[in-house]
Amino acid sequence: MIKTKISKILVPLDGSKNSFIGLDKAIYIARQCGATITGIHVVSIYPQHFGDLVTPLKAKLLQDAVKFMEKSKGVCAQNGMVFHHKILYGEAKSEIVDFAKQNKFDLIVMGSRGLGNVKEALLGSISNAIVHKSHVPVLVVK
Repeated sequence: MIKTKISKILVPLDGSKNSFIGLDKAIYIARQCGATITGIHVVSIYPQHFGDLVTPLKAKLLQDAVKFMEKSKGVCAQNGMVFHHKILYGEAKSEIVDFAKQNKFDLIVMGSRGLGNVKEALLGSISNAIVHKSHVPVLVVK
């Protein structure tokens, strides 16, 4: 049996109830392993044909992301955990997978469904893509 030390956990967050369930599970695992937690959120970049709406929309999405990252920081602090966070722009699936690999995370912990409109039978589309594309182990929490 191969034993791997878990010292860095990445938690994709979108402000949904399920993403906070993922955070709760990550806190539990981190406390058991002495690991650190980093929350990540990816703000989608919208196509140029939306014109003048893009800038205010991106600003609102960033403002929302900052709010739930602060909430996540508070949840971690209440549990004696330090919370780091990163907000990126782009496509969530690829940005999360790339960030986890580049920063050598040991585990990705995430909720099964987020705020996306398209829901699949068992997993959300983002969760499903990350499970299949990530080189880092992924724990999907229901």
